[in-house]
Amino acid sequence: MKFHREEVQFEYPDNWTVEVEGSPEAGLQVSVTAPDGAFWSLSRQPVGSDPTALAEAAATQLRKEYPDLESEPVTETVFGQRLAGADINFSCLDLTNTAVFRCLELPTACYAIFCQAEDRDWQQLHHVFKAMTASLVRGLTTEGP
Repeated sequence: MKFHREEVQFEYPDNWTVEVEGSPEAGLQVSVTAPDGAFWSLSRQPVGSDPTALAEAAATQLRKEYPDLESEPVTETVFGQRLAGADINFSCLDLTNTAVFRCLELPTACYAIFCQAEDRDWQQLHHVFKAMTASLVRGLTTEGP
């Protein structure tokens, strides 16, 4: 399936559910949820937002609920674009979870990407999350179809 709203477009699995929130003033927020509860989300932040500060804020917020949370700063390159953020691990209801937070800074906005799954599903789903993120970056940074 393909999501397309304003300048944001990305591909996602057919059996996943999309929820859109936000407004032009508040910023676009999109969540895409797998049948098992894993999810990938995107929020458009103002130009000049600091990816390191956003990653730290996300980890701090999660740490309030999951005190054992571990977070490691990470930078990766997707389609020639630098995405800064963090890899996050924590336990919930005796299950370990992995989350990834990345920010894509562009002249028009900063896009914050967050995805999370239980570790027993992570091996399969992290490829899906990477493909979704890659399709977003490709759509935001290239012109044409």
